[in-house]
Amino acid sequence: MGPGQNSHVRAEWIAAVSLAAGAAAVGYLAYKKFLSKDKCSKAMVNPHIQKDNPKVVHAFDMEDLGDKAVYCRCWRSKKFPLCDGSHTKHNEETGDNVGPLIIKRKEA
Repeated sequence: MGPGQNSHVRAEWIAAVSLAAGAAAVGYLAYKKFLSKDKCSKAMVNPHIQKDNPKVVHAFDMEDLGDKAVYCRCWRSKKFPLCDGSHTKHNEETGDNVGPLIIKRKEA
């Protein structure tokens, strides 16, 4: 193997490594864009509840709650602000782990 062939092999390795690094970078960016569950965390939390209001707020008097109240925290409930179990489907689709807020009267 002569001196000219050694530099030729080195140039081929540099080209191959550069091509592999470029393909890996494109693959990684495509994965982050289309397949990563991290993209869900950047999405808007409230997809459709009172979008005309600058802030959604619900207040209840403790006397009106009864013994127990279950409130939605995933913003997908058809009975919002009450939970209807929509978080189960939301969690399956997004990999999230959100559940309802449960308020109950303390037993005496």
